[in-house]
Amino acid sequence: MKTWVPILNGSGFGVNNLPYGVFSRRGELPRVGVAIGEQVLDLADLAAAGLLADRRWFAAGSLNAFMAAGRTVWQPTRERIITLLTDVSYRDEVEPHLSPVADVELHMPFEVADYVDFYSSREHATNLGRILRPDSEPLLPNWRHMPVGYHGRAGTVVPSGTPVVRPYGQHRGQEGPVFGPTAKLDIEAEVGFVVGTPSAYAQPVPTAGFRDHVFGFVLINDWSARDIQAWEYQPLGPFLAKSFATSISPWVVPVAALEPARVPPPEQDPEPLPYLRCDEPWGLDVTLQVDLNGHVVSRPPFAGMYWTPPQQLAHTTVNGATLHTGDLMGSGTVSGPRRDQRGSLIELTWNGDEPLELPDGTKRTFLEDGDTVRIQATAPGLDGMPIGFGDVTGTIYPAVR
Repeated sequence: MKTWVPILNGSGFGVNNLPYGVFSRRGELPRVGVAIGEQVLDLADLAAAGLLADRRWFAAGSLNAFMAAGRTVWQPTRERIITLLTDVSYRDEVEPHLSPVADVELHMPFEVADYVDFYSSREHATNLGRILRPDSEPLLPNWRHMPVGYHGRAGTVVPSGTPVVRPYGQHRGQEGPVFGPTAKLDIEAEVGFVVGTPSAYAQPVPTAGFRDHVFGFVLINDWSARDIQAWEYQPLGPFLAKSFATSISPWVVPVAALEPARVPPPEQDPEPLPYLRCDEPWGLDVTLQVDLNGHVVSRPPFAGMYWTPPQQLAHTTVNGATLHTGDLMGSGTVSGPRRDQRGSLIELTWNGDEPLELPDGTKRTFLEDGDTVRIQATAPGLDGMPIGFGDVTGTIYPAVR
């Protein structure tokens, strides 16, 4: 597919992608658009001009209404947008509704209903097990049997660019618990998916129902306070160490755009229980890149994740729990077998014992005030054109007194 919109070589926002987001121009209210090259296409204006079907989905400050409309709406809408951007006969009508991304403000793309974070990378789980439980088996007995996860805090999921304030909490001291700002502020490079179509109470969603319920994918940085986490996580898991901030990218990549990126996931041994089995490969060939203060420190491979998104969705609902529009589910830290593929600083520095040396001569064990982290990702698309996710960035601000 070729578009009449000028696009730079290597752009991750070709017509084979068309991720959705929420943006505003100066002095105007937020509305829904799609990214195409270095521009954003205003879907609310297109609908007002009669070029796109709309039931007040797009003149809104979030994607939730459009996501709730379901796959029978998502698919024809995507096909129509592709037609408008590839058929040159529409250029004169559509071009006035394009704005440079540099001239608009990007907002939180959807309202988060619930937030679940998984622990689906075998390499990450093994590394954390060796760091936190050095005298035990790194993987706990249940890990290979189900996607382990925990509920996060939906209210502190924030859009890319939001400052991250160093959190307070309890951590272990030599003579008992100590209260104060975390000294081990960390990142977690993740890929997440957002639910569009809700499910009925007590009706589990099978792995085959993934496309019917999931609207698209985002990048996630699940900021973590490792000293607080080490003190609080037993026996119920993370709480304050994770709930202070979770950043997401501003663009939601449709599931349909990532179909060419599907690959077989790692072999699962033992074989999962029947409700977790997939009839088609749902690994995703997505490569992340983590930059710290402008320096690349890691390139985690999402294709190696042990538990796949459809399995995570099926496990979330197998007990009858309902899905709601805007539910966000994070993959957990993406890590590979090599050191330069680890998606967190606790792994990259082995809990601070092996400081990370940056090209500018500085060293890091964990994040310092003023540090900026940027995560981006690409996946293969149709005709070899890359699929981009946009960036998720955050700068560390000092703890509030």
